[in-house]
Amino acid sequence: MALNLPRKVSILGSTGSIGVSTLDLFEQAGVQVDVVALTAGRNVARLAEQALRWRPQVAVIEDEAGLLELRERLKGSGIQTAAGAGAVCDVAGADAQWVMSAIVGFAGLAPTLAAARAGAVIALANKESLVCAGPSLLRTAKLAGGAVVPVDSEHSAIFQVLDPAIADSVSRLILTSSGGPFRDATREDMAKATLEQALAHPNFSMGAKISIDSATMMNKGLEVIEAAYLFSMPPERIEVLVHPQQIIHSLVEYADGSTLAQLGPPDMRPPIACAFAWPDRLPWPAPKLDLVTAGPLTFQHPDPQKFPALSIAKQALTAGGQAPAAMNAANERAVSAFLDRRIRFLDIPNVVAETLERMDRSGDAASMAGDAVECARYTDAAARRVADEVVGDLAAA
Repeated sequence: MALNLPRKVSILGSTGSIGVSTLDLFEQAGVQVDVVALTAGRNVARLAEQALRWRPQVAVIEDEAGLLELRERLKGSGIQTAAGAGAVCDVAGADAQWVMSAIVGFAGLAPTLAAARAGAVIALANKESLVCAGPSLLRTAKLAGGAVVPVDSEHSAIFQVLDPAIADSVSRLILTSSGGPFRDATREDMAKATLEQALAHPNFSMGAKISIDSATMMNKGLEVIEAAYLFSMPPERIEVLVHPQQIIHSLVEYADGSTLAQLGPPDMRPPIACAFAWPDRLPWPAPKLDLVTAGPLTFQHPDPQKFPALSIAKQALTAGGQAPAAMNAANERAVSAFLDRRIRFLDIPNVVAETLERMDRSGDAASMAGDAVECARYTDAAARRVADEVVGDLAAA
């Protein structure tokens, strides 16, 4: 049976780990795609290398300081070049049928919404788009005739086993987590944790921001918010389990007691393949799961004292409005301060919680009417200012 695969694709964030894995999947699967656009933040060399291999219509570097180098590297190739956040949004809203949204951080929101307005199928790996404007993004995609297919392994797992026809029969969504580098540490150990220890993820090699989010388990808090929006599930019916082996990627429990799980080796290419071929399946030489050699599978509840980010995220989700966007911005600033060695590891969730409390008192995190991106930008900017004040107070103490 011939697969109805998308032909025209764009990759937003092509030089990051998800973007690289996407292009590797295309290579391994031997699929023929017309690349409309590749975009990157600052990695000019890798973007140029990818562009020369995949021949997109346009290559965009968000950091405008890299445009001259990009043009020089692509001289004579016939590939168009552009720079700046506006250019990234322009190509995101171009005529691609399938768009990989893999830009890290709040910067991915506007391009993802641009792709949604264009009616593309969005393979979503950018958490912040859902956390900061989930209902608007999903509504926009549906009205434009597109769709949002999750790429995060946890949400991809739920997407694959949750039958929309009987969604009312779902009693719980269970997101699994590796537990990060501190899953077996004491809170006292975490209080003394170094930057190097926090960056040492036990299963994956990831960027600094994502690695720290895994260490605090804020990544799982963000995923709880994403799951609530993606699958219309209230926060009290979403749980997190620590599963160090990362073989079971998430589970769906139904009202009759049946629990369905999606399993696979810890590799991002299978969920990317699922999003690319949806609703079909893509044959490719995928790594296969061998349950005999995988060893025992273990589970434990996350310690709320060690990982308060989980409860902070659920509180923000329950508060609604712009609270999740404020939480995300505060977390980005707190992680940045930790990476700069200005605060301690356990200060990160404290900065987020204090930021939300101060904004709640001032009304800055209240729900706003208007354009989703502008509302999120306003809240994001306000939360960053407050978070920086909180960081400054901690640093001065």
